[in-house]
Amino acid sequence: MNAVPTELKYTKSHEWVRDNGDGTVTVGITDHAQEALGDIVFVETPELGRVVMTDEATAVVESVKAASDIYAPLAGEVIEANQQLADTPDAINSSPYAAGWIFRLKLNDVNALANLLDAAAYEQVVADEN
Repeated sequence: MNAVPTELKYTKSHEWVRDNGDGTVTVGITDHAQEALGDIVFVETPELGRVVMTDEATAVVESVKAASDIYAPLAGEVIEANQQLADTPDAINSSPYAAGWIFRLKLNDVNALANLLDAAAYEQVVADEN
């Protein structure tokens, strides 16, 4: 089983969400997702100020195997994108939960965090896929 940090929240589509404690969240893809994609060669981050709805395709990650949409786990406004990924997209492979974050959202409703999966529920999603 790949690393599944317990302090994060997760989606069934393999995004992770870190609550920054100030009404914003940081979003990336899980270790399981990056491993399934393989070597990541390009990341298209969302535009600043873009307003997204829950489950809306917000970013794109391309690997040597495929391109994959990254979905907004919650509704909100994109307030930051990880510009380092333009030069080092493989940071998602080597550090999916730290340097490999993709974007940050200012949430429309912080209570919506409760709708996301905890680590144990996400581990079950991954187990059910295998």
